Amino acid sequence: MRVPPLEGSDRDRKSRRPSVKAEDAEFIRSLVIHRDDHVIALNKPPGLAVQGGSKVTRHVDGMLDALKFKASERPRLVHRLDKDTGGLLLLARSARAASSLAEAFRGRDAEKTYWALVSGAPSPKEGRIDLALSKGSDAGRERMLAGLDDGRRAVTDFAVVDSAGSRVAWLVLKPRSGRTHQLRVHCAEIGTPIVGDRKYGDENSRIDGLPGRNLLNLHARGLRIPHPAGGTLSLKASLSADMMKNWSFSGSIQTTRRRSGCRKCWETDGDRNGSSATGSVRSRWYAAGQRIVDCGGRPRLLEGLRV
Repeated sequence: MRVPPLEGSDRDRKSRRPSVKAEDAEFIRSLVIHRDDHVIALNKPPGLAVQGGSKVTRHVDGMLDALKFKASERPRLVHRLDKDTGGLLLLARSARAASSLAEAFRGRDAEKTYWALVSGAPSPKEGRIDLALSKGSDAGRERMLAGLDDGRRAVTDFAVVDSAGSRVAWLVLKPRSGRTHQLRVHCAEIGTPIVGDRKYGDENSRIDGLPGRNLLNLHARGLRIPHPAGGTLSLKASLSADMMKNWSFSGSIQTTRRRSGCRKCWETDGDRNGSSATGSVRSRWYAAGQRIVDCGGRPRLLEGLRV
């Protein structure tokens, strides 16, 4: 997860910002899932950019004035999500809160949980991907490359929540580092690209008959982070309506489901937007072909299923 630079003077920028359109103000306020005196949390839909860029004129940053809610300061971005990734996006309501939250993201005190729908099913069903990433290009397109000597270490823990045979699987992902496109590349590198990821999955990320075949099925589900005022802030964001159709189509979300296997016994209770899991699981830590280490215990990753 990338941390944007803290904003400078609001006075300097205010004169350069266009006013927020009424329909955009209503829209961005409808995304609020948490608000207190220090932070605001949004459930960002996939397809909405966080910040502007080349040919991008509609984005979260351009609507932040509509989220002041009578506060004296404009909310600030403290981290980013890719345009095509939906889910939890945290904002700071003051410079002091922004400094505290940005430090938590930089220091890895923020625990992030993502959900992904992937093509295929990982084997083993839970573990750790430890594979360095570096910026490069392929066929003239800028993209992240895996396993190069000059790459920066990237670590992702994963577990299969449910699967439809070997066709499609629902994963919970916990990035332990914050590299660009880390989850997308790591999923592709273990042979299970995220459904709808045309950049890293190509034709292998397409599922015939899927309602939203052009949707990147990666969702920022949960976040635990030190609150600027003290204590811990725990948040979760529901799947978007379009993403829910894809999860339901693949059979990956059911009200109650119990599964057992030769070395697994999971009991999952939850609604269509959340899940919890208990049981005994033997874990293997997978490192994209570099090394496999048997840790022999229940991975902490499964705690993410409760978020």
